[in-house]
Amino acid sequence: MSEKISLLDAYNNTDHKIQGNGKRNIQVLKDALDGIDGNMDSDMYGKGNVIERFQNKMAAYLGKSSAVFFPSGTMAQQIALRIWCDERGIKKVAYHPLSHLEIHEEGGLQELHHIEPVLLANKERTIRLEDVVGMQDEIASLLLELPQREIGGQLPPYEELEAISAHCRAKGIKLHLDGARLFEILPYYDKTAAEVCGLFDSVYVSFYKGIGGIAGAVLAGEESFTSLSKVWKRRHGGDLISLYPYILSSDFYFEQRIPKMAQYYRESVELAALFNECQGISTKPLQPVSNMFHVHADMSKESLESVLIAIYEQTGLGIAPFVQATSESTCYYEVNIGDRYESIPKDRLREAFRLLDEKMKDLK
Repeated sequence: MSEKISLLDAYNNTDHKIQGNGKRNIQVLKDALDGIDGNMDSDMYGKGNVIERFQNKMAAYLGKSSAVFFPSGTMAQQIALRIWCDERGIKKVAYHPLSHLEIHEEGGLQELHHIEPVLLANKERTIRLEDVVGMQDEIASLLLELPQREIGGQLPPYEELEAISAHCRAKGIKLHLDGARLFEILPYYDKTAAEVCGLFDSVYVSFYKGIGGIAGAVLAGEESFTSLSKVWKRRHGGDLISLYPYILSSDFYFEQRIPKMAQYYRESVELAALFNECQGISTKPLQPVSNMFHVHADMSKESLESVLIAIYEQTGLGIAPFVQATSESTCYYEVNIGDRYESIPKDRLREAFRLLDEKMKDLK
């Protein structure tokens, strides 16, 4: 008997895929370097025209006086919070219980910096003003993730962000933005990056998510802050002799994809509507606020995988490469819209969702 194909293999075998910008292969870097003069000098230990030019460009885009390029967002954010804790002499910071720092970094903030997290809100919603005002702990910094990825990319109303910012400034609390997906939420808020970042004392942005670079991040703020971040970057081993492959790919795909963020957002709204028309399926949020959302199904992970594999084989269209169980009878997966979506034939898209609705009804 032949071995059953996995969901990931079935997804990879499809002709068209809903998710992302394309394969994360070596071609991503080759395309970014294609028009670059090979005689250009590389950066060396955080200095040189290639890194300084990009840092200045991102500082201007984010509306901050200075920016520093980091090899990873994990490094950048721990350093940001360490700086704010040292400045205030308080070893406590607050963030959401499903923050990346809490669930994906092996306790790095506590183990490396001896900083105690204060978890705000519950796991189903974003942090609200009432959570911040009602804190009993004295903290050095509050981290807000926009959007909150682990709950489907939810966002607070912009007016609430403004109120939280005003409260933090009045209390001397440094407000830090986990903007891993900042670029993707700007169409929904109808704000510039500088307008959103103006509410925060420090900002981190990623260049491998919606932008699609190979790796890298920027930490931005006032020059006194970024100067200290360079010291900590060196202490963390983040000053590689050269970072130019990350910088050049970040710059290349930033220019390509920033103008498309509104398109990705509109397409995610369109796609979420198709999911919500299917029996036993709903999206979170119901209407996306960025290019990402979660799809929840009222069936077991194994059952949904079987349904999706059948659809992939019948239509040649891949919907999701992975599914996660939330209970024995429910599951979900994440959707991120990028360059791929616009090339999907509409008739094939409609057929895939007709089959999804039909198969979900059959299993009820």
